[in-house]
Amino acid sequence: MFYTDGKLQYPVRVEKANPLFARALQQAIGGIEGEIRVAMQYFFQACGARGDPKFRDLLMNTAAEELGHIEMLATAVALNLEGAPLSLKEQVANDPISGAVLGGMNLKNLLSAGLSAMPVDSDGVPFDMSHIYASGNIAADMVANVAAESTGRALAVRLYEMTDDGMKDMLSYLIARDTMHQNQWLAAIEELGGGQGVFPIPNSFPQDQEQQEFSYAFLGFQQDGSDPVAGRWSQGTSIDGKGSFKAGSIMPMGEKPQLAPAKPRGGAQKEQM
Repeated sequence: MFYTDGKLQYPVRVEKANPLFARALQQAIGGIEGEIRVAMQYFFQACGARGDPKFRDLLMNTAAEELGHIEMLATAVALNLEGAPLSLKEQVANDPISGAVLGGMNLKNLLSAGLSAMPVDSDGVPFDMSHIYASGNIAADMVANVAAESTGRALAVRLYEMTDDGMKDMLSYLIARDTMHQNQWLAAIEELGGGQGVFPIPNSFPQDQEQQEFSYAFLGFQQDGSDPVAGRWSQGTSIDGKGSFKAGSIMPMGEKPQLAPAKPRGGAQKEQM
């Protein structure tokens, strides 16, 4: 169950309306790095979390926080749009192309939402949930969450650098929360056993049933057969502590594929049958 008290999680101040910045903020709402993505990702991970209930609690509380971030950003978009000068609105009405270029606004925010935020990215493309990762494996989900918060923080930093307005204060808060979220997901991985306890994911699959000669081999595919450039991933003890990295070029181990002729009346050419 969710509750609301009508107040924003953190103050949102817009000193000077900026339709172009409103459009940029849409990426933080409905972009693949945005708040809709992480809110729904943590929510569905929480709904399917099995085992120790503290992980469900962790995920659900963070999902609720991210919903608050959507509210903050949507408010910021509306405030940046509602101050758009009347002349800009007239330009859009009379000449949509020049109006969009001069004002920098996404016409959807005007025509479909009446100068309000929408669940879309900065180009007006709706978020379709295709970037929601909820695997049912708590460790895999935590790794995905670190990546989500990392890309989200990168976006927030870019937005921060785009403005000299009071928007910097709100974005500074969001950047700080991304710092915490990156760390809490890493802490959860540590709680699950860290690198040597969590990996390889899923750790429930017996490694003696995989072809272990390939388990820690970094394979090079240079046409001249030379070894790939060495790195931490190609030498020394593996990160999970269960093997030793090695590197080398690989020769083809399979054969050229040979498929059966096409079936009659399957729409193929006669020469394929």
